[in-house]
Amino acid sequence: MGFREEYAAHVAERKALGVPPLPLTVKQTEEVIEFIKTGEYVEEMLDLLANRVSPGVDDAAYVKAAFLNEVAMQEHKVAAITPETAVTMLGTMLGGYNVKPIVNALSSTNEAVVKAAVEALSHTLLVYDAFNDVEELHKAGNAAATEVMTSWANAQWFSEKPALEEKITVTVFKVPGETNTDDLSPASEAFTRSDIPLHANSMLTAKMDNPLETIKELKEKGNIVAYVGDVVGTGSSRKSGVNSVQWHMGEDIAGVPNKRTGGVVIGGIIAPIFFATCEDSGALPLEMDVSNMDTGDVIEIYPYKGEAHKNGECIATFALRPNTITDEVRAGGRIPLIIGRGLTSKARSVLGMSASDLFLAPEQPADNGKGYTLAQKMVGKACGVAGIRPGMYCEPEMSTVGSQDTTGPMTRDEIKELAALGFNADLVMQSFCHTAAYPKPSDVTMHNTLPDFISMRSGVALRPGDGVIHSWLNRMVLPDTVGTGGDSHTRFPIGISFPGGSGIVAFAGVTGSMPLTMPESVLVRFKGELQEGITLRDLVNAIPHQAIKEGLLTVEKKGKKNIFAGRILEIEGLPQLKVEQAFELSDASAERSAAACTVRLDKEPVIEYLKSNVVLLQSMIDAGYEDHRTLARRITKMEAWLANPELMEPDADAEYAAVIEIDLDQITEPILACPNDPDDVATLSEVLASDRPKNIDEVFVGSCMTNIGHYRALGEVLKGEGAVPTRLWVCPPTKMDEKQLTQEGYYALYGAAGARTEIPGCSLCMGNQARVGDNAIVFSTSTRNFDNRLGKGAQVYLGSAELAAVCSLLGKIPTKQEYLDLTKKIVGKEADIYKYLNFNLIQDYKLA
Repeated sequence: MGFREEYAAHVAERKALGVPPLPLTVKQTEEVIEFIKTGEYVEEMLDLLANRVSPGVDDAAYVKAAFLNEVAMQEHKVAAITPETAVTMLGTMLGGYNVKPIVNALSSTNEAVVKAAVEALSHTLLVYDAFNDVEELHKAGNAAATEVMTSWANAQWFSEKPALEEKITVTVFKVPGETNTDDLSPASEAFTRSDIPLHANSMLTAKMDNPLETIKELKEKGNIVAYVGDVVGTGSSRKSGVNSVQWHMGEDIAGVPNKRTGGVVIGGIIAPIFFATCEDSGALPLEMDVSNMDTGDVIEIYPYKGEAHKNGECIATFALRPNTITDEVRAGGRIPLIIGRGLTSKARSVLGMSASDLFLAPEQPADNGKGYTLAQKMVGKACGVAGIRPGMYCEPEMSTVGSQDTTGPMTRDEIKELAALGFNADLVMQSFCHTAAYPKPSDVTMHNTLPDFISMRSGVALRPGDGVIHSWLNRMVLPDTVGTGGDSHTRFPIGISFPGGSGIVAFAGVTGSMPLTMPESVLVRFKGELQEGITLRDLVNAIPHQAIKEGLLTVEKKGKKNIFAGRILEIEGLPQLKVEQAFELSDASAERSAAACTVRLDKEPVIEYLKSNVVLLQSMIDAGYEDHRTLARRITKMEAWLANPELMEPDADAEYAAVIEIDLDQITEPILACPNDPDDVATLSEVLASDRPKNIDEVFVGSCMTNIGHYRALGEVLKGEGAVPTRLWVCPPTKMDEKQLTQEGYYALYGAAGARTEIPGCSLCMGNQARVGDNAIVFSTSTRNFDNRLGKGAQVYLGSAELAAVCSLLGKIPTKQEYLDLTKKIVGKEADIYKYLNFNLIQDYKLA
């Protein structure tokens, strides 16, 4: 079967799924070019070459650019493509492999080619070092290069785009209550996330009947269809969630197959990372009262007036935020706006021009003269200043960037579209923790290809089976530095991280910085002494428990209050926590919908942690992990900090949006998150006194919320008790933990209990591979318990590993006394049980 027959079959197969064909591969692109050269099926093949090849530095883009360059330089004559048309086609490829050919075309003797090159390059933003080539040509008297430089300086790439309209008419598609990103991007379909149209088929299918058919019907009214909800975008996998919304409600991007931009998202509350990802992707996110909006309503939105009208009456008001969002939408997203503004600024500098006044300047708050919080100082350090006030726009240096495997393929595609062949962030790490245990064929392909893609750009690639991204990435973080990651649980215990979608992760890795409007902070201050049987996980749940008591958080979604949403959660009062313990607190800030988290620690636990991490990173180099130069550079920086260990502290007069004090003396029994909402927290007694389910069918001990101490505690409680009546899952976070627990005999205890042990990684936590039984009642140490996340219809409690052990033994939620009685096995052994892996204290340590 020839190419055309094979491709037609592929098109038909995809059409049956309701999606367009995949972008062309390298081989397919080569075959298309051969048809064009021979003059066969020219119109069909030109359309494929123009519209079905991914742009940037995709491998197929390299083949396309090389061919078009030959035509443009008249090295190869093709009847169907003139040299100037070839240059015009090169101009649609965003950047990367197409840039040098277009720059070369500026010096062509063919005037039509030069004119096409000026037009193409004037609207290309991703030029990177090729800017210097254009500057040299300009200074050498090349008039075309001067024209390009002038176009960049005048921001024609921006001014020629239509501005955001005064009135936008939309048809409402409303999803009442809370939409989390598992609804928009189901974990069970995570392996399709980089195939945006196919993955978008799963949007909302587990939440409502016929959502996609409803959207199609609404489109028939001829308006933009706006996504509307009371609470929109909580959870993780936000980029794939935004991709799905934009695929159904956005518009095509010329020259970029299978991806869309634009769209309107309206929420009573929009989760902060989802909001930012909408910005990055060219959508218009608006927060306003949605109580008078229902599916099918036609709404007129007046963005500059800040009003929404229905039937001629104003039904909601809002304020555009950030104030630059109209520029972001006009530019096609926040990321192209940032890149374009930078290009314009450089060009104006070359031409001796003053700063452009074409763009809106970010509104900056007045300095109130008060001190800075710890987070404000960390971000300030990353910006080269003393501190950053809430509401201030900045672009902090990204010291550490993390990418995990269910978003990694999307991040890879975003890196390609950014036309990047290297990272400027000091350390970028890729993990494979979500797909290692039960890989699908597409996962195996990713395992074999993504590591080289990352390491060739100076990133660090882990290996399938190594374990959870956060347990590794945290060991690479430098104190008081700023980073980001494509998983909402990228929350540094010794620095600060602002997690984002795959687009911003790619941007941060490539450029070494990220855009940030500094959030306010909420201070949580612990006082008193930890009581018998109370764990760090109970303190995690004590935060929302206390906030509910103080009226700062509500469980109800309609009119929901959440003091933490979009703010930074700053925690103090537990200065001697081990860093692994501190991560339990910072990790769970994701469930609070906080933008970031800091934990104030003393120097001693941080020193202990970094000494251990230096040895681990050196063992990675010895074991052949790449990029070894990046690992060696991070070791050097860790050693430099250890030579002069200093930690930032908040100023005494720093201001917070709220201060919540939690008295440890008053926490005398475990606190759980109840089915199925991480905000719905209750003590054991409150659970038992309620109508919530009390029996437990399955127990999961795993996820990034755990460390080796939890597994020892689990084993001690299980010891001598025989097989448990529940289905017990055990999954340590890293292979180092697994090896140590095996050596200490704990795996024998899990086996005696009848537990199902999983390879290190995320396991049930994400719910994209193994699942609990349908409608099971589950106790889990995982991060969140949204509907259908761990299993279809599952009702999931979240709490400590110690309580999980008791639940697995009893098959029910215990009383406080039952819990204390069964965990007495731990008492007196705490120093050995909660002992963390210090690799520097293990003689001749080598990575397993």
